[in-house]
Amino acid sequence: MTNPLLNEKSMSTAVQRTEGTSGWAAPTQTPGQWNAPVTDGPVSQWHGKVMTASGTASATLMLLLLLIASAGVTWMSISEPTPGVVTFPVGWVIGGLIIGLICAMVSMFKPPLARFLSPVYAIAEGVVVGALSRAYEAQYNGIVLQAVGATLGVFVMMLVLYRTRIIKVTERSRRIVMGMMMGLMGFYLISFIFGMFGAMPSFLTDSSPLGILFSVFVAGLAAYNLALDFDMIEWGERNKMPAYMEWYGALSVTITLVWLYLEILRLLSRLRD
Repeated sequence: MTNPLLNEKSMSTAVQRTEGTSGWAAPTQTPGQWNAPVTDGPVSQWHGKVMTASGTASATLMLLLLLIASAGVTWMSISEPTPGVVTFPVGWVIGGLIIGLICAMVSMFKPPLARFLSPVYAIAEGVVVGALSRAYEAQYNGIVLQAVGATLGVFVMMLVLYRTRIIKVTERSRRIVMGMMMGLMGFYLISFIFGMFGAMPSFLTDSSPLGILFSVFVAGLAAYNLALDFDMIEWGERNKMPAYMEWYGALSVTITLVWLYLEILRLLSRLRD
């Protein structure tokens, strides 16, 4: 659920790869700076339009609405034969995860496609979120509403902290967080492999103090990643990236919010246990 590949470096590299040096926002001699659009570039309908924070916010809102609608349909489609027990659609969840991963990866290498693939991601991940939320709600009454409220609260708090510059994203902090995220992904992968042989670390699934601390750490990492997303969007607006990068930024924020919500959901369930 993380998005370590959607960042400023991948944005600039992907745009260079897509547009070439004669198209939109060709790089200057100064790293991180971009030329103004030219009249003979390969961009058609996006020519003359640049990325803005407000446009990214609108795209993010649209993706979240699609995700919520998809999650709602999935929620209502899951039956509960007996109280506290649901027929969990494993195939739906795996399919949604695979589709979401493909959309994120393709968008990373082909940013212009993000405006088409990010809605697909939102719908696919909505299925995952809806199914998991229904399962948690069946076991812990009211936990979904708490998780949604906490996620919204963390989002607003991080936005305020970033806008007031209480939290400053530097190259050093970015490298540290990205390194932690990549390390976390590697740890999950190794744990999954060992789990196939019955040797998965117990704190990944139990409600021990270590398990709770691990959930707090991961949720905190997801929360700080929102600051990286805000910084990436601000960087894109400042460097006049092409307008289709608004969907790229919106996709990054959506991925982070999904990750944050699921981590908060798991943390709350452990605290209840």
